[in-house]
Amino acid sequence: MNVVEVDGASWGPRGREDILSEISFVVPQGQIMAICGANGAGKSSLLRLIYRHQPPRRGTVRLMGKDIWLMRAAEAARHLAAVLQEQPTDFALTARQIVALGRLPHRRGWGAGLSTAGGEDAAIIAAAMRRMDLGAMTERAFGTLSGGERQRVMVARALAQEPRVIVLDEPTNHLDIRHQLELLALLKGLGLTVIATLHDLTLAAEFADRVLILREGRILADGPPNTTLTEATLAQAFNVRARIDRTGEAPRFSFHL
Repeated sequence: MNVVEVDGASWGPRGREDILSEISFVVPQGQIMAICGANGAGKSSLLRLIYRHQPPRRGTVRLMGKDIWLMRAAEAARHLAAVLQEQPTDFALTARQIVALGRLPHRRGWGAGLSTAGGEDAAIIAAAMRRMDLGAMTERAFGTLSGGERQRVMVARALAQEPRVIVLDEPTNHLDIRHQLELLALLKGLGLTVIATLHDLTLAAEFADRVLILREGRILADGPPNTTLTEATLAQAFNVRARIDRTGEAPRFSFHL
């Protein structure tokens, strides 16, 4: 089953030219897809189409076979969770209260209080926090956490949402090496559909079943890492000379002007 479908989607800011042009792909249940490309290639803009932040100018984005803009916000949120780079630091909420926000789409009415989680919700929230190693900071104010800690809280919130699809914008930013590897291993083990932008090509090659490479708002390559992450494709995507060492367990990338 294809859980995400992007069909001929184009987008650009009001009154300006398209940033994304004629993007089409489908993502089946359980696949892990990395989106790569140079700065300004349209990676974050594409994610915003997928997680229903901005509608396409042309084309359609479908979630579970339904146009995502014909779904109510709560319905979309029960199927898809997003973890973004931007993390507000002025929330007067604890880490646990932030994670509890993930349960709101499953409650009757969006106005249910954060402190009124029932037994099932409380168990789901606690499990999500354990998975992200957040037990020691449950009652800490979100704004006092480091960037890496806040990132882990936001991933825990997405897990508490119990979605079919998780969309992440540079999820390894702010994380140390250990937590990068732990997060990617966790995402691979969830059995969910995962769509993530990644600037680290070595992580993309090891983590993803599939890599989609954008160049100037269009799809340059799309397929398994060993067919998309080639020297010729990377040279075109990043406008550099690329070299790949495949003698080890994972490919090693180097770039030259």
